[in-house]
Amino acid sequence: MRMKTVFGIPKELKTDETRVALTPDCIAMLAKDGYEVIVETKAGELSGFSDEQYIQSGAVIASSNKEVWDKATVILKVKEPQKSEYEFFKEDQVIFSYLHLAVEEELTNQLLKKKVCAIAAESVETTNKELPLLRPMSEVAGRLSIQLGANYLESVNGGSGVLIGGVPGVQPGKVVIIGGGVVGANAAKVAIGMGADVSVLDINSERLAHLDLMLNGAIKTHYCNPYTIKEECKKADILVGAVLLPGKKAPKLVGADIVKEMKKGSFIIDVAIDQGGNIETMDRITTLKNPVFEKYGILHCAVPNLPSLTPRTSSFAYSYAVLPYVQKIGEYGAYMALKECESLRAGVNTFRGVVTNKNLAETMNVPHTEISLLIGFKVA
Repeated sequence: MRMKTVFGIPKELKTDETRVALTPDCIAMLAKDGYEVIVETKAGELSGFSDEQYIQSGAVIASSNKEVWDKATVILKVKEPQKSEYEFFKEDQVIFSYLHLAVEEELTNQLLKKKVCAIAAESVETTNKELPLLRPMSEVAGRLSIQLGANYLESVNGGSGVLIGGVPGVQPGKVVIIGGGVVGANAAKVAIGMGADVSVLDINSERLAHLDLMLNGAIKTHYCNPYTIKEECKKADILVGAVLLPGKKAPKLVGADIVKEMKKGSFIIDVAIDQGGNIETMDRITTLKNPVFEKYGILHCAVPNLPSLTPRTSSFAYSYAVLPYVQKIGEYGAYMALKECESLRAGVNTFRGVVTNKNLAETMNVPHTEISLLIGFKVA
């Protein structure tokens, strides 16, 4: 007989993290199916969800972070556990959240030491190579990147004083997006909607063709190489770094030499910063309260949890995306759910003391073991 699955939602502890892993309406669906959910008091407060709403949805309210970790067999979070939570890790406990372990060596070592089953939301992957849990937050971050950029171009915020959409007789601002994935596509949509002159760079010609078709030819597309990066960045009023490699550190694509040649008062936002970032001059992490620093006369934004600017929208978006996987864990138990669900298996980064994600193992320079072998089920 398998152990009863108890889902736990602790309050997020990462600096300025305002989201919550599951919204009350999703917990109501879990409760209806008979699953137990423990929510730390005020876990949803910053997203606009009260303890009373969670109680009405069928959740049990815990008085402390420790109580949630002690009672839950599956911990559901938005962002990675913080150092104060490491002591709560238990063998075979499941932690399901965005983890970005390629830049979190200490956390990775603790997960391995305590033999935790760590499922990284950003690594959950469908058979057609889609990233269903990364997508909603990438959509939010892409759209927010342009909103922030337009705001910081205003002179009162230290920017160049360019209106992103221009006006009749005056050219619009230039937005350059490196990476044509979900972040890049959503940044382009908003930039076009605001009337900007938009260029997207990518190494995938098929992706560029898709974006050109999807956006009705409203963008300029460029094959991404050192020459095109340098030439487009010189023109940029807003530069968006949006290249992520699942399980690996983000590639550095824009060097300090290029940043120095950019227009003074322009704005760079590195949406890949939670994986190390694409821009060499992003040498520090910023926060929602203080999102920008200036270097070489250019404004830099390096907020790793950008979707927390809009926690209510972001919490709903993540909750609806992750719910089917949580339901599967509830239905089968974590161990059997990994056997049944290939997408969920792909998300496992550590399991019983070993690294199961190939990219993470290469980054850490440690052995890699396929999760399918560890759970006694060899995938054909």
